[in-house]
Amino acid sequence: MARQQWRRHAVATLGVACAAAVVAVAATDGPMRNSTAAATPGAPAPEMGGPAPPGSDGKAYHHVWPPMEFGWRVVVGSLIGFFGAACGSVGGVGGGGIFVPMLALIIGFDPKSSTAISKCMIMGGSVSTVYYNLKLKHPSLDMPLIDYDLALLMQPMLMLGVSIGVIFNVIFPNWLITALLITIFLVTSTKAYLKGVETWKKETIRKREDATRQEQICQELERATTIPIEADAPANNKAKTPTDEATSILKNIYWKEFGLLAFVWVAFLGLQVTKNYVASCSVWYWVLNSLQIPVAVGVTVYEAYGLRTGKRVLSSKGSQQQSTLRIRQLLVYCLFGILAGLIGGLLGMGGGFIMGPLFLELGIPPQVSSATATFTMMFSSSMSVVEYYLLHRFPVPYAAYFTAVAFVAAITGQHCVRKLITWLGRASLIIFILASMIFVSALTLGGVGISNIVHRMERHQYMGFESLCKV
Repeated sequence: MARQQWRRHAVATLGVACAAAVVAVAATDGPMRNSTAAATPGAPAPEMGGPAPPGSDGKAYHHVWPPMEFGWRVVVGSLIGFFGAACGSVGGVGGGGIFVPMLALIIGFDPKSSTAISKCMIMGGSVSTVYYNLKLKHPSLDMPLIDYDLALLMQPMLMLGVSIGVIFNVIFPNWLITALLITIFLVTSTKAYLKGVETWKKETIRKREDATRQEQICQELERATTIPIEADAPANNKAKTPTDEATSILKNIYWKEFGLLAFVWVAFLGLQVTKNYVASCSVWYWVLNSLQIPVAVGVTVYEAYGLRTGKRVLSSKGSQQQSTLRIRQLLVYCLFGILAGLIGGLLGMGGGFIMGPLFLELGIPPQVSSATATFTMMFSSSMSVVEYYLLHRFPVPYAAYFTAVAFVAAITGQHCVRKLITWLGRASLIIFILASMIFVSALTLGGVGISNIVHRMERHQYMGFESLCKV
């Protein structure tokens, strides 16, 4: 059964890779276009770009899109992207902290194009991971691996926070964003690592208790002289079989919750795309920004009311914690969602770097935390990709190729780590991978940010706060 499922995953992966390759070849036949449209905020280092062409005023941002040629840069970049997507999908963080430096330093893209292609890779990895997780069930409960109620409670607030964070990203200077990125990522990775150690110790105690219990059962069976006692043992062992097994995708999708999340996605995408065609700080600009609030708050209040009245529960926390949430708890959840989105938008990263550790702190099992964080990240990353595509922010051949790499890497990483967890019996491996990814991202993005700051200081460029309403 497992081999048949793996064959189906492999066929789906091969099909996506072939389709992406066809798109890449077809797009390569035409000339690449260098877009000079205004850049979407969100990249941690927006100033470094291609040199301005002769005769320009030097104020427009010019993208750097290297030609798509097979060489050592593409090979090394593919290997790094494969590793980042495999580990990022397991930890539920996407891998943007590895993709952006790889695309900028190895492939040769400018930072804004690197951010756009990184979103494509995150989308490819998250779609692959969600497809894989939709066939799985909770490790100890009879429910899907993805907690739809938790996603519906957090996702609208997360996207609202991202919109606020993007505004701060435009205003804050690069040195402040870099300092916040390094500090927040180091603190988050440290807390995730400590949470992993705590979970590892609990797993060790549980394994010892299980071993002791099994030894006692074996001793009782040796002393037993009647057949009924021996016949009961297999039944008991069978009853303890975990529910974390493959099932139908359609049975694991909660269509009502999924539809509400899709509504939020469409509403935010429409507002974001429309906002790009109005002047900054104009009346319509602030009207479109303000319309995001009732969309996010309305869906969140609907879900919060269900959790408050007991019509809905956060089942993934376990049967002992399935109780109605108090108003204070709901407000804390919503506040965390906004803060996670605000930090993600400010630092130019996805919410997975914040949501993953946050879910663990809220008592969500590691498998469910990773799956739910990736599920929410699929909506935010795909929205960014559509917006970037409409604004011509990335070359389609490169984006299609690296999206296929991330898709294959994510489903491979999920399969391998899942087998490893089953073999070792330690879900804490997910937490350690999450902590490692955040720590590596702090080093890579922090290093690139510091390099940009030094570059600007040497050229005596302005390093203060910017105006949101500048032309």
